[in-house]
Amino acid sequence: MKAEARVAARVATRGLLVGCLCLTAACAPSATGQDRTPTRVIVFIADGAGPAHWTLAAYAKDDLAVGRMKTVGLVDTRGSNHIVSGSAPTATAYATGVRTFMGAIGVGPDSLPVRNVVEAAIDRGLATGIMTTTLIVDATPAAFSTHVPARSQFRDIARQMVDKDLTVLIGGGRSAFEPPVQPESADLLGRLRAEHTYVESVEELSSLDPDTVTSLVGLLAEGEMGTVAERGQALQTMTATALAVLDHDPDGFFLMIENEESDTQAHQNQDRQTITTEMLDMDAAVGQALAYQARHPETLVIVTGDHETGGISLPYDRSPDRKIVMQYASGGHTGVMVPLFASGPGAERFGGIIRNDRVGQILMEIVGG
Repeated sequence: MKAEARVAARVATRGLLVGCLCLTAACAPSATGQDRTPTRVIVFIADGAGPAHWTLAAYAKDDLAVGRMKTVGLVDTRGSNHIVSGSAPTATAYATGVRTFMGAIGVGPDSLPVRNVVEAAIDRGLATGIMTTTLIVDATPAAFSTHVPARSQFRDIARQMVDKDLTVLIGGGRSAFEPPVQPESADLLGRLRAEHTYVESVEELSSLDPDTVTSLVGLLAEGEMGTVAERGQALQTMTATALAVLDHDPDGFFLMIENEESDTQAHQNQDRQTITTEMLDMDAAVGQALAYQARHPETLVIVTGDHETGGISLPYDRSPDRKIVMQYASGGHTGVMVPLFASGPGAERFGGIIRNDRVGQILMEIVGG
């Protein structure tokens, strides 16, 4: 009887273990959605946008697109040798995973080039895109694609961008590519026209059939593209077109999208409506990316800034209904941390308080495979 009891006990135990394993398998998360490694990565940078910038947008519109992004964090924007940072070093940190000095574009503290996330994507055979509402050779887009020790080296940045073989390049700053600016009158625009579908206005961009475009360069203004009042719905057109072109690559893509005017207008201490309009325009572009993500759940979307500009505060006006007023503490950058919103597979890695170079390191891990 004792032997029979031992056998019965072993059978019962084995049955219990099998049941537990089956239950664990049934409850385990699926290999889709949040658990999948993203193959499409979209990074939005609202230049100069800190917590108050996004607060103004949230008070103007209840259903912000970033409000649907469940992972939220704060980015420590310091550089390698400074506390209050700028676009060049922080964009470099995002693009390379390395903190660096003021003015540095794609180089480390030793001024030597550091591999960036766009180069990692190209090496893996992914499509790549860079977009901005300012000069395409300005600090943020330059940091994601080039390597120079000073952000003012527009001629060198332009040449490196042409050599980079990006799939999509859209912004202002056409003059930096024109022969009179380049050494020995190099015809960079001629190369771009020969190697890509090329447009020079938002109207031309709108008229394109993305299904017929494999690579696209849009230099939509001689200089900056200006505020929403000046550029209209250009950012939405740029975003929609870029996503449609990049979507042709079955292996995936990396895309960086910047709105510069949240920074420029804060530098000028512009009014509440101006700042709010720029933030809402950026949020509308984010909404397009989230709609794309809904169709392609392997897409990771990140929204952040490079630093805060203006030291914006929102005290109340002493009226009975305690309405807020916007006040500036500075015409320059501040050390305030900037918000980060993330959605999609891998988003949880960007929550909490996170260093700007850590953001870049994670992006390099994801995109570089």
